[in-house]
Amino acid sequence: MKAILALADGRVFHGRALGASGEVSGEVVFNTSMTGYQEILTDPSYAGEIVTMTYPLIGNYGINPEDVESRQPFLRGFVTKEACDLPSNWRSEMSLDAYLKEHQIVGIQGIDTRALVRHIRDNGAQTGVLSSVDLDPTSLVEKARKAPSIVGHDLVKEVTCKEPYLWEEGLWDLADGYRKPTEAPRFNVVAYDFGIKRNILRNLIDAGCSVTVVPADYPAEKVLEMAPDGVFLSNGPGDPEPIVYAQENIRQLLGKVPLFGICLGHQLLCLALGGKTYKLKFGHRGGNQPVRRGEGHNVEITSQNHGFAVDAASLDTTALVSHINLNDNTVEGLEHLVKPAFSVQYHPEASPGPHDARYLFGRFIELMETHKSGGN
Repeated sequence: MKAILALADGRVFHGRALGASGEVSGEVVFNTSMTGYQEILTDPSYAGEIVTMTYPLIGNYGINPEDVESRQPFLRGFVTKEACDLPSNWRSEMSLDAYLKEHQIVGIQGIDTRALVRHIRDNGAQTGVLSSVDLDPTSLVEKARKAPSIVGHDLVKEVTCKEPYLWEEGLWDLADGYRKPTEAPRFNVVAYDFGIKRNILRNLIDAGCSVTVVPADYPAEKVLEMAPDGVFLSNGPGDPEPIVYAQENIRQLLGKVPLFGICLGHQLLCLALGGKTYKLKFGHRGGNQPVRRGEGHNVEITSQNHGFAVDAASLDTTALVSHINLNDNTVEGLEHLVKPAFSVQYHPEASPGPHDARYLFGRFIELMETHKSGGN
């Protein structure tokens, strides 16, 4: 079956249908990771987006029920050069194509993904339409031009949980799968779900925390009633500026309890502090982004997935830029100098890696220990 990907600027790519039959619109972006496609598919931060994989062969190790980051895929569409029909891995239970069909995700393969990615890099991420039902390029380009942008839209409401819940699963190992904690938790953490990845929760469990996950709009006063030792601000999709309810809750929590933010949580913390964010030309998505920590020569290779960034010039002197992206000098981390709060733009929980930044969970533990003992 034929399929077409049409961009709002008129560029059209012809290929073969992958996954479910249908038509979707979204912002067309690319990810440079060679592995981890199942985690990418189930990362809620991709809500509203049609994701292109730069690595040409995707699906070669199949799909298994363990390597998922949320309850379902949230991305709009999936693009690859070639999808493997015959996966080979002892954990695999189905093919990529079957998984996409099961979750009604429209995809396309057989296009020149290198040309698509170069086009996005040159012209910026933009709205596109992916279809295997309407094969008229002119019609699809017009639909892409009329499709809504992710700028100014609250995509968090599409992915957050509906009710609070307790998370009790630790990290995975070969012998036992996902571990259960064997010792009593030392800290009580409340995690805001703006589109949270499960491996973040697993890292918090392994760090010695009891974790309660709450919806994105859960009131700050109710969080404080739970007497948390710390509050985690999760990753999530899209533009942070429309998420005003989260910004207000963060303002109410600042100074009262230690805060640790990742990705969207980092951007929301910046906005709560009075800063600003802006849209990147084509974003950072992949497992190979170099980040400098501090003013020295400490460099971390990081996994990233974001299309917006913090404006360093908008921050006052109480917020220190702690990490910088070495590719484009954008802000990758913040540390508040007065209140117990810090955040990073990238993903220290990345699975598959890199794991250079796992130390940040330990830093959150240290911050809670200090605050619990009466320190700043």
